[in-house]
Amino acid sequence: MRRVHLIRHGATEASRKRLYYGRADIPLSPDAAEELLELKKEGIYPSSDGCRVYTTGMLRTEQTLEILYPGVEAGREPGLREMDFGAFELRGYEELKDDPAYQRWLTGDYLTNVCPGGESAVQHGDRCMKALKGLLEREPDDLLIICHGGTITALMERLFPGEGENRWYWDRPTGRGYTVLFEGTDPAGHELI
Repeated sequence: MRRVHLIRHGATEASRKRLYYGRADIPLSPDAAEELLELKKEGIYPSSDGCRVYTTGMLRTEQTLEILYPGVEAGREPGLREMDFGAFELRGYEELKDDPAYQRWLTGDYLTNVCPGGESAVQHGDRCMKALKGLLEREPDDLLIICHGGTITALMERLFPGEGENRWYWDRPTGRGYTVLFEGTDPAGHELI
């Protein structure tokens, strides 16, 4: 049985302010390292031994890697980056609530509506699944992936359809995630990180 550890990067100022951010390459917040190290002391993180380690190449995932797994070399898989929020990047509800484009995005099928200049939740999920399948096919070892909250929810929703009411069922706090058990390329179960 193979394991794929999906770990959400540490907190950022944008996450604390509840801003949309995906393609914005922002750093961790000043207190994120302390929070991540506290979680590490609890022993929640899997060992990187026997794993092929990846980040998305974004600054916040690189910084999280260095805090949790100092000195461990990692590959980069940009296909697992967060959803691209286009014109809504680094903006929050209060700023956007009266914007007609924002209202159109929120109205109707929020999973297929495309952010102006960005992507839809469905497009993001397709991209993430393609990237994960590629890693599973080319890497024989367990995987440890430091990625993003939206990436984790998109992957878990697709790997375990029908298990949660919606994609947000799979949402995890910063620094947390899931270990997904695979038989070949088929998901067989999951555990919390």
